[in-house]
Amino acid sequence: MAGQDKKIATGDQANIELEPKYYLSNFQHLCAAVTNQYDDLLTDEEKHFLEEFARLSEAGRCLYIRLISRRGPWFRDTRLAYSEIGALSDAINELLAEGFLAQAEELTVEELGKLYTREELQRVFATELRTPKPTSKGALLKAITELALSDKRHLEIVSSDFEDRVIAPLGIDTVALLQLLFFGNRRQSLTDFVLSDLGLARYFPYSLERSLRLFPSREAIDDYQLCGEFSDTYWLYQELEPSQRDVTFLLELGEVLCEFTFVHEASRKRWFRLCNRVARDLERQEQWMLAYKLYSCSELHPARERALRVLEQIEQWDDVRLLIESIKALPWCEAERDALRRMEPRLLRKMGEPAVKHPHQQFAELRLTVPRGSTSVEIAVAQALSVQWREVHYVENTLMCGLFGLAFWEQIFAPIPGAFNNAYQSVPADMYEQEFLLRRKTLLEQRLQQLKLQSLESVLDEAYISFKGYQNRWVSWRHLSRELVAAATACIPSEHLLSIWQRMLFDPGENRRGFPDLIAFGDEPGDYLMLEVKGPGDSLQESQKRWLRHFQSEDIPAQVGWVEWCDA
Repeated sequence: MAGQDKKIATGDQANIELEPKYYLSNFQHLCAAVTNQYDDLLTDEEKHFLEEFARLSEAGRCLYIRLISRRGPWFRDTRLAYSEIGALSDAINELLAEGFLAQAEELTVEELGKLYTREELQRVFATELRTPKPTSKGALLKAITELALSDKRHLEIVSSDFEDRVIAPLGIDTVALLQLLFFGNRRQSLTDFVLSDLGLARYFPYSLERSLRLFPSREAIDDYQLCGEFSDTYWLYQELEPSQRDVTFLLELGEVLCEFTFVHEASRKRWFRLCNRVARDLERQEQWMLAYKLYSCSELHPARERALRVLEQIEQWDDVRLLIESIKALPWCEAERDALRRMEPRLLRKMGEPAVKHPHQQFAELRLTVPRGSTSVEIAVAQALSVQWREVHYVENTLMCGLFGLAFWEQIFAPIPGAFNNAYQSVPADMYEQEFLLRRKTLLEQRLQQLKLQSLESVLDEAYISFKGYQNRWVSWRHLSRELVAAATACIPSEHLLSIWQRMLFDPGENRRGFPDLIAFGDEPGDYLMLEVKGPGDSLQESQKRWLRHFQSEDIPAQVGWVEWCDA
């Protein structure tokens, strides 16, 4: 029986040691990649930053990267220590002279609290504060605030007792832009960088032609950053205490979002996501019409589901009917399809129409009694099944996802604008979005037609040989052997695999999970079984129910194994 000793895929990487100045190599590689892709879109100021950074000493470059990678903005120079850089005084002087660092001329009370301990602040502000001294840092900072001193005076007071310089890195916005252009999003930063020289990963050589870059123009970059500014403003509002939130802010932001029309594809998903969030908050405030207007601007789930709920609240039944039919005709994702499945009977009743009755879910079952032991319940069941079947593998999602990755490898890594932003991606940026299928519709339909006419056993074996070792998030090489691929394609009929793959393509993000734990192979083609194992007290997840419904409709052999323990 295979698959009993599954391990975390990254386990073999635990003993890898990074070079002391790995972060410098990372940042310099990032700068080179951005220059190669986007030098025609960079401003003179941004180009100047890159040129001046390259002229700094190695110690200066290292210290600058260390500082921009930490939470600041202000740092006390005596509290900085990096063994690989050595003494920092010269590097700090250089960065100050070259305009990469600023030295504080004043400090707010909040900044004092971040830079100094309670004991330090008590000591330096002893003559200004009344006795008794506050015992907590929060109370101490409040007492300093009540002194109503200027921010410049704050710095003078701490500088009279401490000889360190308070410094902050400059050029943060430029660094943020470089990271955006390299990663293709605002979420990732230098801490997410993948080291190419460790030999841990081989990335597939997909195209990085300029014609395919995420931002085709400077206007596209500005558009994306504007969207980010709106998003930042929204999240600052969310961080307020509930009592401090004014619905007027939401109303004004909602109106602005409705009036804005994005021009560039790069901002599309971010803008829709923000519309959904603001609309949901307006919905909670019973601002129905503006919420509906915002949901109507969005093309990202759950916009249509929430719009249905708003229309239900204001009893706009004609619009409800139209939206139900629109979702049925072309659902965006599994979650939307499930939401309509739940909502439609209630909505139809309210409209005085016959409710749709969904049959009670009943899946094929296998009742097992296995001895309780030190292994997992899945392994225990696999051992029990191995008596009846030629092979039993504990695969969870790895087998079907791996076969999918092999079958559609070239389509996954196809040259699509905005899909690949750097040389270290294991899937395209839109892999788990509803746009994945839409942007590659022709390519994927052609591939499905090819696969219908070919021997999947040969196609997948050739793909395994060709792509072995390359990074692809669908394929876990650690858990997908060539022998397992051969066993699967020998037993599973092509029409079953094609049916599974078509469903995965509809919503790759959701449908990559929920596959049964075990697969058992017999001696003849078509003689196989997928089994979802459920121990005592366990229940089926929604993703698992979806796959079981699909297997049932396609006559694909799958069962739920309900387990009871017995004494060994």
